[in-house]
Parts: sequence; C-alpha cells; structure tokens
Amino acid sequence: MPKSPQVVVPLHLTAGRSQSSAGIDACKGLACLLIVWHHLAFYGPMSDVVHPAAPALMDWLYQYARMAVQVFLVLGGFLSATLLSRPGGTKRWPATVCRRVLGRYQRLAPTYFSALVVAVAVSAVLRPWFGCPCVPNAPTWPQLLAHAFFLQDLTRQSSLSAGLWYVAIDFQLYAAAALICTLAQQTCHPARWAMAAVALLSAASLWVFNRQTSLDVTALYFFGAYGLGMLARWAVTSKTALPLLVLIAVLGGVALAIEFRGRVTLAWVTALALVVAQRRSGCNGGMVNSLASPRQRWWIFTVARPVAVLAWAGSRSYAIFLIHFPACLLVNAVVSHFWPESVAVNALGLVWAFALSVWAGALMHRAVASRHWRQLRQPEPGLVS
Repeated sequence: MPKSPQVVVPLHLTAGRSQSSAGIDACKGLACLLIVWHHLAFYGPMSDVVHPAAPALMDWLYQYARMAVQVFLVLGGFLSATLLSRPGGTKRWPATVCRRVLGRYQRLAPTYFSALVVAVAVSAVLRPWFGCPCVPNAPTWPQLLAHAFFLQDLTRQSSLSAGLWYVAIDFQLYAAAALICTLAQQTCHPARWAMAAVALLSAASLWVFNRQTSLDVTALYFFGAYGLGMLARWAVTSKTALPLLVLIAVLGGVALAIEFRGRVTLAWVTALALVVAQRRSGCNGGMVNSLASPRQRWWIFTVARPVAVLAWAGSRSYAIFLIHFPACLLVNAVVSHFWPESVAVNALGLVWAFALSVWAGALMHRAVASRHWRQLRQPEPGLVS
C-alpha cells in the first residue's frame, strides 16, 4: 500500500511572513486584546452592570489580564536587540545615541499623536453629558507639552488616555538600551560588553528596582523584562544559546526567590519560551509538514487560523492599543445613557466596544502607522513594538 503523500501547509496560513514572525505577532495580538478587555473591565459603567452576572470573568480581566503588558516589554526588548547590535555608523557615540533615540521618537509619534487627538476630541464631546470619572479633564498646556515628549508620568501630569504610559516607558527603555549598545560598540568585544551590561541592569531592575512602586514611571522599574527580551534575542541568534538561557534562568529565578511576583514570572517564562520557539522555528524551514489530509485540516483549524487571526491583530497592536480607550469610552457613554440597567445590552456593549477598538485600530494602522513605519529602520514597539 503506497504511503500517504506529505502535504506542506503554506506559511501564509500562520500569518504571512515566516513562522517565527507569525508567532511573535500572535503573542503581540493576544497580549493586546487582553489589555483591551482589561480596560473594558476597569473603565466605565458597563463593566459594573455586567459584573454581578459574571463576577469570576470580570474579576479575572480586572486582576490578571493587565499582566499581558509584560509580554509587550519582553517582545520590545527582543525586537530591539538586533537593530541595536548593529554598528552605529559613526565613531562619535553621542551622535549615534541621539540618532537612534530620535528614530525611535519618529517611529512612535505619528500613531501616538493621532490617537491622542482622537482621545481628546472624544473626551470633549462626552464630558458635558457623560458623568464618568474615567473621562479625562480638558487638557492644559503643560499637560499637552508633557505628552508631546512622553514625559507625562515623570512630570506627574494626568494622562489624557489609557495606554500612553506604555509608549513613554518604551521610549525610555529603548533610549537606555541604545546607550548601552552604542557604548559597548566602542570596545574591542561589543557583543560581550552589551550582554554583560544588559544582564547587570536587568538584575538590578528585577532584584531591586521592580520592587519599588515609586519607580514605576521609570525605565528602571521595567528594564528587567525588557532586558530578558534582549538576552532572549541574542540567545536565538548566537551559535550556543545555553549560556544565555542559563543567564535568563538565573536572573528570573533569583528575582522570584527574593520576592514572588506574577508579572516577573510571566516575563521570565515569555523570554525562555521565545528562545525555545524561535530556535525551533529556525530549524524547520518555516513550513509545517502534515502526513495526511485529516491531520492537515485539524492543524489548520485548531492552530493555523487562530494564530493567523492573532497575528493579524498583533501586526496592528500598536494602533489598537492606543485607540481603544476613546472607542471604549464612546460605547460606554451611549450604552449607559440609553440602557443603564440592562445586563444583556451592557454585555453586548462590551463586545461592541471591543470590536470598535479593533476596527478603529486597523484603520489607524493602515492610515498612519504602516506607511510611516516602512520609511524608518526601527523595530516595532513590543506591541507596538
């Protein structure tokens, strides 16, 4: 009896470009969508109406979905490590650092400012008749100036939209990583010095700074997760990943031994999983072989298509992440005005707000982000990248 022919499942079924890219985009997409649902459970009256009907679900979204930010941080470091490891193109390291940081600002700013304009406009429309404390007050000039340079949290200015804090932190983290890598490139062994410096700063962050809540507006608080992502990337690209894997394991293990934190656990596991998954995907040529047609169909419907959907959201995660707050406010205002006590309508309102967030993010990505990003040699911001 002849053997069943092998069926090669095309990679486009797993998101488009390569298996490793699809996996990263899918992680970003899942994390981004969880954050949207966390904010739906956190902000606005709809979640208060729905909570008695589904307390376990709403409490989980409120307490745990927000930890998906750790995935963004690890992926942000992972995506930035390769670019920052390249020669800066000039022997004057201050100029190289400034050029890299400016490039990051140019990468983040267009979508950021577009979402900020929408958030301010929606808040202005809703403020007179939607008496919810989650609607930001009218912006002041110092507030706008601080937002323009991603300094709103450092200067203690109230944020004009949810999610903007992450962009400010990402900018700080990238600037710190750019400084480390550029200085390392002035030495005889740049890779070793960069890895050593990132490991030391990650250890300080994970073991000390991340335990100080007063530092949660600075890169020091979050560099542990970001640094784990950078080390994970270097572990993937190096010929021998074992020493870096051991280093990642030690950094996370000691941090949890000092004080167990769920957010650190998630970042640690994400970094380790990235190394394993990326090295394995690099060995299979970016294709998935299936031995028989039934098995192919099972793989497509249970793995490939869900991954493709998440990867689609992941490639638009920056825009979705920034625009979802005004979209959620708008739906909250309409539903609470016309159906303030209906559990069914408020539950549907949560779904409508989620769908509107994704749709608006996809539009913004197509109109602003994708065109601009192609012109810049910058990694995506963790969700964002």
